[in-house]
Amino acid sequence: MQINWFLIGIGVTATVVLLFRDWRLTFPALLLNYISLAFFLAEQQFVAPDLILLGQMSTLVLVKLITGVAVTLILTLTALTFSREYGLENLDEFGLSELRRAARTAQRQRASQPFQLGDYVVPFWAGVLALFASTALPWIYAIAPTPAADFAWYWLLLTGVLTIATASDMLKIGLGLLLCASGVDTLYTAVVSTPNASGLNVIPLALLSHVHILLALAIAYLSGLLYGRLKTLELNELYKR
Repeated sequence: MQINWFLIGIGVTATVVLLFRDWRLTFPALLLNYISLAFFLAEQQFVAPDLILLGQMSTLVLVKLITGVAVTLILTLTALTFSREYGLENLDEFGLSELRRAARTAQRQRASQPFQLGDYVVPFWAGVLALFASTALPWIYAIAPTPAADFAWYWLLLTGVLTIATASDMLKIGLGLLLCASGVDTLYTAVVSTPNASGLNVIPLALLSHVHILLALAIAYLSGLLYGRLKTLELNELYKR
């Protein structure tokens, strides 16, 4: 049996997004997920290559790559913006000393608990459940023309939903929504590219790309609202106010 490395890349990168909380890990994983998905769709030959100047690359691959880079840049800029502290120049000496004391306390707490296994138990078993479902559903209820495509869209959709369910901050919810959108996108691309379907045109492809970018912009906007009110992107702070 031939190993499909692009499908493995989709699975591994979505797993990283589901398991980990640090955006420095999950955002590169999201970009690699878009790249793996783009070349997986090209490998499945859902769209014939039509860009001769780029080495027989299809428009589908190029659009997916541009979308992945754009979405990752939007989320990265959002994370960098709202992980900083502003307005420190307006604090007096007492305020600065209190801020430094709070920073030292938080640093000691992180050092005393560098790794909490309990934070990964629920995402891990959620990932196991998603893997089982994504492996079984293509044989029980096949929709896409190939089992690999069925596994890809089931896996992306399920890991996206479970990422949202286990998210602890606004950015992680955004990652889950983008995985769900990639799953639906993959299913649509596979179904409309079958011989009996109408085929995938440039305009629907551009609209699907815009959905991803709009989702990223919406998450950036909501992150700004949350940070402006609570000075954090952690969702548990909503229940403390």
